[in-house]
Amino acid sequence: MPPDRGHLSTEQRHEGSQDLDALDTLACVKLMVEDHGRVQEALDAASRGLAAFIDALVEKMRDGGRLIYLGAGTSGRLGVLDASECPPTFQSDPGQIVGLIAGGDSALRKSSESMEDDPEGANEELDSLEVGSKDTVLGIAAGGTTPYVLGGIKIAKTRGAMTGLLTCAPQASPPEACDHLLLLDTGPELLTGSTRLKAGSATKLALNIITTTTFTRLGKVYGNLMVDLRATNDKLSDRAIRIFIELFPETTREESHEWLAQAHGALKLALVMKKLGVDRNEAERRLQNNHGQLRSILGANS
Repeated sequence: MPPDRGHLSTEQRHEGSQDLDALDTLACVKLMVEDHGRVQEALDAASRGLAAFIDALVEKMRDGGRLIYLGAGTSGRLGVLDASECPPTFQSDPGQIVGLIAGGDSALRKSSESMEDDPEGANEELDSLEVGSKDTVLGIAAGGTTPYVLGGIKIAKTRGAMTGLLTCAPQASPPEACDHLLLLDTGPELLTGSTRLKAGSATKLALNIITTTTFTRLGKVYGNLMVDLRATNDKLSDRAIRIFIELFPETTREESHEWLAQAHGALKLALVMKKLGVDRNEAERRLQNNHGQLRSILGANS
């Protein structure tokens, strides 16, 4: 017999959608839009916990640590998605943010839900990654009971990693070996138990908040500009040129393109080279001396 999860808020029936199948299309759409208002409320209530987790994560990553997501089903897919979006957004090392999903990469396209029932399921991949004391492992489980996730957190803790659980259902107490419990209380879903809805939306936003804030703290952002990017295709080249001109309005697109070429496409380096009148190697040295923080070199962006 499987364990009874009927007590979880994410598994209970939504009082406002008892007649979901009888609604016309517009009413269904409006109900779903209205119900998603709970997402913002849940994130707002979790903001202090998220900030504490991010502060601890930043210190770990400054010391060379990684953030590793563990999840199954929708939760796992969202973790892999967020991890995969960090390198093109922040020019981060692909190994800095890692997404693990029960069942492996094939589970991204084909459901492998049975794999989530194995508490030792993440052991091999955590071994392969050589998870240690510099790392942070964040389990993602809408209901907070997924054996693959909870087991993975325990394994990571025995290796000295900082651990956390991101869940959308209130827990009686933090799970064993969990340092940071991040609760996004989104309540019952309009379609009972379908946590790809509100819970999925809240989870996606929380992961965006975690990585965007972390990389901002690590110097990947200047003002609200994505400055630590490499112009590797037309879209990114155009974005880099426009950011360059935003910060140096007197510069033409052609001149901006030339600065980027001298910096081998690295916008951050090109900006330092322009500001200080130095070559690429000296720009790299200046950035290293300032811990990658562009503000300390360019000044305030306002």
